[in-house]
Amino acid sequence: MNLTLASFITNPVSPSINISLSEESTKIKNEMMNLFILRHASAGVRRANPLLDVKRPLDKDGKRHCILLAQTLNALKIQFDLIVSSPLKRSVQTASLIGTETGYESRILLSNALAPDASFRDFQKLLSECRLQENLLVVGHNPNISQFLAQLLVPASSSTMPLIRMRKGSVARVSMARPAASMQWLLDPRMVRALYTTSTKSSRRKISRK
Repeated sequence: MNLTLASFITNPVSPSINISLSEESTKIKNEMMNLFILRHASAGVRRANPLLDVKRPLDKDGKRHCILLAQTLNALKIQFDLIVSSPLKRSVQTASLIGTETGYESRILLSNALAPDASFRDFQKLLSECRLQENLLVVGHNPNISQFLAQLLVPASSSTMPLIRMRKGSVARVSMARPAASMQWLLDPRMVRALYTTSTKSSRRKISRK
């Protein structure tokens, strides 16, 4: 599938997609959209030089967590139709590991709408351009990725915003069904480790009974 998205940066990882369907089809898809918002995994200490920080990679804990998170998503039978990442290295690596381990075979798209300095308007535009995807994973950074999640969950006229803490490697599932988005769940690294440990112990008990 080929996409042309205005908010995507030019990059060999990013194919061009052209989206054009009837208003009725778009409405149906919008009602079915599952949005997964993921903060990149652990990437060590922030670099003082912004040019170096852009290239900061995941550390060992971050890579390990991506594997565990992907296994958890597999257990939940979640597969992504499209993965979009911030162009920064730590986000791209997070997206790539999750994609590989969950069987995602398409290209990962890169978008400045998920960069650390992106605005909610940028994010909304990205979601609009990806609206035909049933299961969409976006990978970005704090503080704006947590703020984007909070803003999705309240009316535009609201003067208060929910406080949502997204640790590194946390993922939230949001139903974009109209008239309002709703958060189905949020998994942070501690929960992922606990689920993995419980699953491992359960498997060992089954094997020992044979």
